[in-house]
Amino acid sequence: MLNSLNSSERTDVSSLSFDEMYEQFATDVLRVAYYYLGDRQRAEDVTQDVFVKLMLTKPVLLQGKEKSWLLKVALNRCRDLWRSSWMKKVVLGHPAFELFPADDEIGHLSDELALSEAINRLPADFKEVVLLHYYQGYGVSEIAEMMEIAEGTVSSRLSRARSRLQKELKGELF
Repeated sequence: MLNSLNSSERTDVSSLSFDEMYEQFATDVLRVAYYYLGDRQRAEDVTQDVFVKLMLTKPVLLQGKEKSWLLKVALNRCRDLWRSSWMKKVVLGHPAFELFPADDEIGHLSDELALSEAINRLPADFKEVVLLHYYQGYGVSEIAEMMEIAEGTVSSRLSRARSRLQKELKGELF
């Protein structure tokens, strides 16, 4: 319904150009895809796919919801890749953390690596809500809207993910 409206008919429609959206959100899309897939090249492919889709479909997006749409498309693409035969045949290596600032503390880097590996081992449903909540800063209601699931489901998945991570990391980080 929103896609059929002219920009002039709604005042809450995003005024951001393609270039502005790319400048503001490409790093976030890349980061989420990288965490999800654990492979820089695949994450770059997903990021490219997302912005090609944006350019080709030209969806009418609400002001402030641009990032949400981009991340939803990215997560869907990551899920598609994860289910593909390529991902079933290839054993993913450790993430290289090249998207994150360097840290001088060896212990902190070790903890961060352990946490990242543990997150990568979570089931897809848990991994998605963890990435959106903790790494992208979305609230439960925003994630529920983005993923089209109930808020209680998001809260439950976050709780279960934290519990699994805590057990896996044996209390080192929680």
